[in-house]
Amino acid sequence: MSNKVIYERFLWFHLQVKKGRHPNATTMAHQFEISPKTAQRDIEFIRDRLFAPLVYVAEKRGYEYGDDTWELPASWLSASELTALLLFFRLASTVPDRGMKKRMKSFLEQVLSLSTGEIPLSVAQLGEMVSVKNIGYSRTGEKTFQKILDAMLSGRAVKIEYHSPHTGESTERDILPLHLLSYMGTWHIVAYCALRNGLRDFTLSRIAKVEPSRAVIERPGDPGSLKEYIRRNFGILKSGEARDVCIRFTPEAAPWIEEQVWHPAQETWREGDGSLCLKFPVADFREVKREILRHGAQVEVLSPGELREEVLSEIEKMSRQYSG
Repeated sequence: MSNKVIYERFLWFHLQVKKGRHPNATTMAHQFEISPKTAQRDIEFIRDRLFAPLVYVAEKRGYEYGDDTWELPASWLSASELTALLLFFRLASTVPDRGMKKRMKSFLEQVLSLSTGEIPLSVAQLGEMVSVKNIGYSRTGEKTFQKILDAMLSGRAVKIEYHSPHTGESTERDILPLHLLSYMGTWHIVAYCALRNGLRDFTLSRIAKVEPSRAVIERPGDPGSLKEYIRRNFGILKSGEARDVCIRFTPEAAPWIEEQVWHPAQETWREGDGSLCLKFPVADFREVKREILRHGAQVEVLSPGELREEVLSEIEKMSRQYSG
C-alpha cells in the first residue's frame, strides 16, 4: 500500500483528535474501510513511532492529546528525497553545535520511521559511506556559534570582542549578524559593523566574547548586496578595491586547473604552448598569494605587477631560508 495513503490516515486521525472528536480504531476503520486491527496498528504507530502524546479517555471511548501543541510531521518524502536529506545531514557535520546535530539526527530518524517502504539508506549506513574532511581550518567554539546563530535568526545586534591576527589587535564592535558562511571548513559571519559602517566578514574562531548589544543597527535594505559581497572577489579576504589578477599555469598543470573554479566570473584561455591563463578579481593579495605559492614552479603571475613582486619577494625569502 502507498505510504501516502497510510499518511492520509495518520493525518485524518490527527485532525480528529485536534478537533476534540475522540477518534478510535473503530471510527478510523469505518472511515477508510480497513480492519479494526489495521486501524489500531496505525494508532499505535502514531503513538510509539511518531511520539504523539496520545491518551485514551475511557468515558469518551477515544483518544486525545496530553499536549495540545504536538503536531504531526507535515512532510512525506520520497526515497530519493530521503536520500538527499540524509546526505545533507552528513555534509552538515562541520556545524560546531553538538546539540543541533543531535536534534537533526533525531528528526531524520523520525522522518525515516514514517516510511513503511524500502529506504535506500539509514543515518548509520550513510555515516560509513560519506564523510567530510577539511584541513587547515579554524575551530569555532560551540557557544560562540550558537550565540551568533541565535542573533542572526532573531535579527538582534550583538557586541563582540574580535582579535585580528593581521594587526595583533583586539577590538569591541557592535554588529548585526546577517549571513553564516562555511569557507574551506572555517566558519565566518558576514555582518553589518557599526564601527566600520558597512558589511564586514568576521572569522568565528577569532571572536573571544559575544554578548547582547544595546546598539540599534538597521538591516541593509538590499538582500542582494550580501550575495554580491560574498561572491564579488576571490577568496574571503577584502582590504581594498578589486583588481584583476592574471596567472599562467604550465602545460603540465593546465588540465588540473581547467577542472577548477577559482571564481564565478573567472576567464580562462589556452596559449599556443598549451599553458593555461586564469583571470579573476581579487580584493586582497594575501590569500591568492598563498594559493599561487602552493603551485610552485607550475604557475607564474602575469599581472598586476605588485602581486608579481610580492610573490617574487616571498620566493627569494624561501630560497635564502633553504640555502642558509
